[in-house]
Amino acid sequence: MPDKRQAIESARTDTARGAGVRNMQQLIQLRWIALVGQLATILFVHFVLGIALPLATMLGVAACLAAFNLASLLYWRPRQDVGDAALLAALLVDVAALTAQLYLSGGITNPFVFLFLLQVAVGAVLLPGWAAWVVVAASCAGVLGLVVFPGPVTIAANPEQGIGDAYVQGLLACFLLTAVLAGLFIGRIARILRVRDARLADLRQQAAEEEHIVRMGLLASGAAHELGTPLATLSVLLGDWRRMAPFTEHPELQQDLDEMQTQLARCKAIVTGILLSAGDTRGEAPAQTTLAVFLDELVSEWSATRPVGVLDYRRHLDQDLPIVSDSGLKQMIGNILDNALEASPDWVGLEVSRQGEDGETLRLKVSDAGTGFTAETLANFGKPYNSSKGRPGGGLGLFLSLNVARSFGGRLYAANRVPRGAEVVLELPLSALALPPQQLDGSIDG
Repeated sequence: MPDKRQAIESARTDTARGAGVRNMQQLIQLRWIALVGQLATILFVHFVLGIALPLATMLGVAACLAAFNLASLLYWRPRQDVGDAALLAALLVDVAALTAQLYLSGGITNPFVFLFLLQVAVGAVLLPGWAAWVVVAASCAGVLGLVVFPGPVTIAANPEQGIGDAYVQGLLACFLLTAVLAGLFIGRIARILRVRDARLADLRQQAAEEEHIVRMGLLASGAAHELGTPLATLSVLLGDWRRMAPFTEHPELQQDLDEMQTQLARCKAIVTGILLSAGDTRGEAPAQTTLAVFLDELVSEWSATRPVGVLDYRRHLDQDLPIVSDSGLKQMIGNILDNALEASPDWVGLEVSRQGEDGETLRLKVSDAGTGFTAETLANFGKPYNSSKGRPGGGLGLFLSLNVARSFGGRLYAANRVPRGAEVVLELPLSALALPPQQLDGSIDG
């Protein structure tokens, strides 16, 4: 369980890091847009409105910001880890550049002073609370500095002229620019955060399900160990009875002993399977076999121990494939067949085929002729205790099957058949079952 928790925590960290990279990319894109807007505004004010600006100095500040943005793009592109400190530093550079440009172009009288609010909004969305307040403090310091230290340019404001006043025009342009950039950028960031939150929610759900499975596995393993001793005792007693006079003299009693010995052997096989699935050393080592043999043996064992009316088994495999006989997979398929048998005792169908361009996916479809799944069951397919059987523990079989399929890199889904019945489809990548090339030594069990 610690390994699984570490894997989940690692996945959560990777998700957060991925969101940080995307946020930095959005910030770099916003800075390019801001640079284009700065250049257009500077040139328009200087050459069209006739307001003399320190053009060389302002263009130098813009060039430095462009160089910083290009360096950020090249530095962060190959990396997958962008922390809060890096985002905070980038926003503080933006605040400093904006303060310098405003100081050179009118100071507090420049209508674009309200662009500080865009920096504050971006910081509030991207950063944790403490870092967002650092951006707020830096913006307030920038505005206060513009009040205390007037720049080389003074912009006259005459609001009585209405739209004809240059200050009012700049104010409207600032409002429009801030609204557009805030809506565009914050909307993108919000989508990134929603995707991240959804991913983390899925990871938390998966962690809870795996913890549930581990608890059940420990319970099953403990029960299997406890059952080992009484089963061994019963086996010894049956062996002794077989040699006692009352049983040797009556063939009917010998037949009963044979049946009891058969059922006892089946119980011991079930216990061994549980221990093997739990990774216990008492389980036998996984055997090398082929896909066709594995499926045929599974169907033969299952049908011989279940009261099924008709098992419609169809295997469509163009070629056989050496695989490892996995007890967990065998139990999972048997579990799906058991559910179908419970819904339809007279008929159960199993169709096996290979899918994909190169036949790289194994597809098993288990069908029944029962009443089918309810809409609620299909909507919550694979969740624990999601069952229409109306008894305690119902639905755990498909829940465990789904997680076994997930462990193989496959998937499990269900649907209702027309006109009646249901089907559960298992799709597994054959690469998860196939033997590595170095193990193809010819010792394939037939």
